[in-house]
Amino acid sequence: MESGGLTGQVAVITGCGSESGIGFAVARALGNAGAAVVIGSTTARIADRVATLGAEGVDAVGVVGDLTDPAAARALVDAAMQRHGRVDMLVNNAGMVSQASGWDADGLVEQLVLADWTAGLARNLTTAFLMTAAVVPLMRAAGYGRIVNVSSTTGPVAAMPGQSLYSAAKAGLVGLTRAVALEVALAGITVNAVAPGWIDTGSATDAERSAGRATPLGRSGRADEVAALVRALCDPQLSYVTGQLVVVDGGNSVIEDKSAL
Repeated sequence: MESGGLTGQVAVITGCGSESGIGFAVARALGNAGAAVVIGSTTARIADRVATLGAEGVDAVGVVGDLTDPAAARALVDAAMQRHGRVDMLVNNAGMVSQASGWDADGLVEQLVLADWTAGLARNLTTAFLMTAAVVPLMRAAGYGRIVNVSSTTGPVAAMPGQSLYSAAKAGLVGLTRAVALEVALAGITVNAVAPGWIDTGSATDAERSAGRATPLGRSGRADEVAALVRALCDPQLSYVTGQLVVVDGGNSVIEDKSAL
């Protein structure tokens, strides 16, 4: 492996369908650092993301599948193994919204129905479990790996009314991160999570952009700023950081007196 670089490595990244989303920004960051990328989405628009990366000189392949299905998760990993024979990095970004199945349900806890709850947990948490379980044996055999889970400030750090489902799922993702980090610590594998705050992606609403303007930095974050953090956590040299949640929210979560802004 190239010290400080990702040349020769292979990354699997989920939730890459949106051109303006965090997943695609991560694929671009890792690809531009020299990695080959295998990216997933629930729809055929992943082909457009592959074409963009290819035009930038990145070795990219896309796979369509609903990763709440164990077979689809396995197929994404198999695509990486068939093409490259290895998986060095996994970034679990899928969640919140799917082009195929829509948004997570929101509403007060007594308004949620079990089917919505189950679907939201499957999209935001079970996908990461299935993907992680699929790659860990490969990383153990190689004696190396980097796993990064894209959580959120909502749940692990803060909360909002009407977001109990999303909060529970993203907090659960941090629990998964910490437990797996301990399980694989002696195998040369690190497992970390990032917690984006208000990020201005294509799915951001006007209300969310307004909230971003109320942060200490006075703006929402960008997908490439989250991707830069993921890229750092995937670096071979960052080998003594594991089981951590790293917040990327423009300092929003550290404000005690928000009336002072």
